Amino acid sequence: METFYNEVLTDHNLYPAHKHPLPGANMTLEGVNPSCGDDIVLQLRVEDGRIEDGAFVGDGCAISQASADIMLDMIIGRTVEEAKDLSARFFRMIKGDATGEDMEKLEEAGALQDIAHMPARVKCAVLGWHTMDRMFER
Repeated sequence: METFYNEVLTDHNLYPAHKHPLPGANMTLEGVNPSCGDDIVLQLRVEDGRIEDGAFVGDGCAISQASADIMLDMIIGRTVEEAKDLSARFFRMIKGDATGEDMEKLEEAGALQDIAHMPARVKCAVLGWHTMDRMFER
């Protein structure tokens, strides 16, 4: 199982589907992890409460890049409320409090579950999710 998770993270890091500028983005926010230098700019196109498209640009470690890419895979096409729900589930997982239902809903993001045991990497894994949450709070 661990090999599968490593493959998921490696694949999203090496071949991110959503790492590019997003023309037409109507929501943009930079997220920075000062402790390790990860820096992403999350860009979303939200219309009528639905995330129509999303992308990110920036630099960072494999975990921050893969996590942002996985998050975008999961939220594009969903409502803002659904994205917020996934984020809450993701944060529960990172804290080690995820239920079976949380893990089921998180799909590939479950590959980051073991990060909970690596405190120095938690900020990397949550950077994209935290940036999205801050974007929706505005």
